[in-house]
Amino acid sequence: MVDKELLQPFNYQFDSEILSSIADAAFLKVFRKNDIIIDIGQALNFIPLLISGNIKVLREDDHGNELLLYVLESGDTCAMSLTCCMAKSASKIRAVADENVTVVMIPIDKMQLWFQNNESWQNFILQSYQIRFDEMLETIDTLAFMKMDERLYKYLTDQVKLSASTTLEITHQDIAEDLNTSRVVISRLLKQLEKDQKIILGRNKIEVLDF
Repeated sequence: MVDKELLQPFNYQFDSEILSSIADAAFLKVFRKNDIIIDIGQALNFIPLLISGNIKVLREDDHGNELLLYVLESGDTCAMSLTCCMAKSASKIRAVADENVTVVMIPIDKMQLWFQNNESWQNFILQSYQIRFDEMLETIDTLAFMKMDERLYKYLTDQVKLSASTTLEITHQDIAEDLNTSRVVISRLLKQLEKDQKIILGRNKIEVLDF
């Protein structure tokens, strides 16, 4: 069971009936930064509703290189995990805590039952599919049509929006992994952005100026 007060981020999306059902059926889990919440190939018995923090959703190629698909915020769920749950297939993504996060885990059978008999839950699931689909299209467009320096600056400004701070505590290697490129390339492009007075580089910190 989950304290209903913790479900506040979802109050505007769910009716009182489904909020009570979630409180009765779900359980709470806390993950630390960089913990793997869902891994590739994992069988999914629960879907996560994000209460607090951010979660990175990643794909991995045959060589182990990761690509950031999108980031979940408070009040979100992962559409790709929903798809795997509905199809009863193994996870095709990796979900990693971008900071300390709290999630409510909902059993698959409850998710399917509520989808059939609760309109607010059904609307939430369908809207989540649409939002994540749009974000993946944006990722594809970024890969196909933007140069790496443009992708890097967009990544930094997106991180600023997520963290609500213009100073990001992040390493060059972290960025390289998210953008599926080398640390050397990222370091060179960051120095150019600093030269263009768009950022200020510090030790494991980046301040975004032109935002």
